[in-house]
Amino acid sequence: QVQLVESGGGLVQAGGSLRLSCAASGRTFSTYNMGWFRRAPGKEREFVAHITWSAVNTYYVDSVRGRFTISRDNAKNMVYLLMNSLKPEDTALYFCAADPTRSGDYAWPGAYRYWGQGTQVTVSS
Repeated sequence: QVQLVESGGGLVQAGGSLRLSCAASGRTFSTYNMGWFRRAPGKEREFVAHITWSAVNTYYVDSVRGRFTISRDNAKNMVYLLMNSLKPEDTALYFCAADPTRSGDYAWPGAYRYWGQGTQVTVSS
């Protein structure tokens, strides 16, 4: 069993930055692929970013590529999402998720077994 706890959300003006953190419990965290998803009001959950267990590969949805950076520190059981040049359309509840099977289907929510409760990001115009 893995527990995920997100933090770092808040209210920021357009053009600003935030860094989200995801703290994971469990001794096998370093073997999991990890992802960030978001859900905006009235919309379905959307894939944002993914990082493989070794951090060799990262993937992003087109709308955030070049602005967001996903990273991890396996020694600390942490995953991060650095968000720069934030836009009002980035406003959402952000979730981190863990894929212990390393399925490779990184954009599909069903590939992730464990989810956090989310942290709210609000970007004002």
